Amino acid sequence: MDLRVGKKYRIGRKIGSGSFGDIYLGTNIISGEEVAIKLENIKAKHPQLEYEAKVYKALSGGVGIPFVRWYGTECDYNAMVIDLLGPSLEDLFNYCNRKFTYKTVLLLADQLICRIEYIHARCFIHRDIKPDNFLMGIGRRGSQVNVIDFGLAKKYRDPRTHLHIPYRENKNLTGTARYASVNTHLGIEQSRRDDLESLGYVLIYFCRGSLPWQGLKAATKRQKYDRIMEKKMTTPNNILCKGLPTEFLDYMNYIKTLRFDDKPDYPYLRKLFRDLFKKENYRYDYVFDWTLYKFQKEKQRAQGQV
Repeated sequence: MDLRVGKKYRIGRKIGSGSFGDIYLGTNIISGEEVAIKLENIKAKHPQLEYEAKVYKALSGGVGIPFVRWYGTECDYNAMVIDLLGPSLEDLFNYCNRKFTYKTVLLLADQLICRIEYIHARCFIHRDIKPDNFLMGIGRRGSQVNVIDFGLAKKYRDPRTHLHIPYRENKNLTGTARYASVNTHLGIEQSRRDDLESLGYVLIYFCRGSLPWQGLKAATKRQKYDRIMEKKMTTPNNILCKGLPTEFLDYMNYIKTLRFDDKPDYPYLRKLFRDLFKKENYRYDYVFDWTLYKFQKEKQRAQGQV
């Protein structure tokens, strides 16, 4: 069966699933170019693909923001045709036996702070910062980190007046509990600081292999969230960052000083990690752990064939 969307995109095999829909490999039948197609059933309880497509359009032109080629409805589905990307940082983390070197973490941190700064400059907060939502590019863009899954993104200020959204409490947890900020757990409206706190947890997770609040057992989802919150709130930054270069502690401590509507000092955060990169005499050559790992695996395979 030849399934098509937007007249010129053929749907192929399923390659993943996002927060609110499945993602398929697609082909432009005119050019032969491969794309990604995200589908959502039009009967979905909380349809949000149209909203996500609008967020992508509002952010279009930014480095590491996938380009939406088409959005519309086909038969029983809302469909979004978008750039095809490579593996997620979570996939690559697993591929590298769930540990990244500081060099890889710092190469990623530099790009990730830039991506979040760009999203914020366009008046949005992402609200679901996690390794699964960062995808490497393909081909000559293989060392570029891309941000996906804007279904939970929200405008935190009016683009015309720059008026910040009001401070609110009693909000439900939005995003992924493992990387959620403490204030998000407490039901406080999210703002720029929360995306950056989540990023801090992601970077520490990459350095350590896990976070202290992983693997907690509870009878219900609600109780699990509460246990995660409790563990997060009782783990001071110096314990969380124990054994890591002090820059990680400096990052977390800085985030904790930010008030609800503060504009974070992105250049300061980037400089923290860039200075550490220089101090360690790393080369800015975009050679990530998975690049080396793949090379070593292929070398071993070749030697085994000799």
